[in-house]
Amino acid sequence: MIIREIRKEDNVKVKKIIQDSLKSLGLAIPGSAYFDPQLNDLYQYYNNFKYANYWVVEMEGEVVGGIGIAPFNEHDKVCELQKLYLSTKTQGLGFGKKLMETALSFASKHYEKCYLETMHELKTACILYEKFGFIHLHEALSGSDHSAMDAWYLKDLN
Repeated sequence: MIIREIRKEDNVKVKKIIQDSLKSLGLAIPGSAYFDPQLNDLYQYYNNFKYANYWVVEMEGEVVGGIGIAPFNEHDKVCELQKLYLSTKTQGLGFGKKLMETALSFASKHYEKCYLETMHELKTACILYEKFGFIHLHEALSGSDHSAMDAWYLKDLN
């Protein structure tokens, strides 16, 4: 397993992993990441921000997942953990944990809090977030783009 920063040539593979994952869960719906316009060029999207990044994980030379950090509310020093997706063949191998460690290490150098949005039915993801100290919120933070999400979390990075 290798975790590295996204490259332009990874865009198509990462988009497919994200969309295939959402489709398999019945979540290829408006208000989910499935329709995010930045999916076409995640490399460029994350490079447009000063303190943002997207990492991919490779297994045997193949990109099998990724995770991103981007600003959410720079005034309040809040970032957002975004687009943690893994192909089905990697689930249960600890890749999600390693991606979380990578992203949160980066985030803690530039932000005070980390926000994320997901869905309650993604139970495995919710358990992972809680293991990393994310606290469940009763509603989305102001400025949220994903109207289909129904679970919101915040973590203090200090």
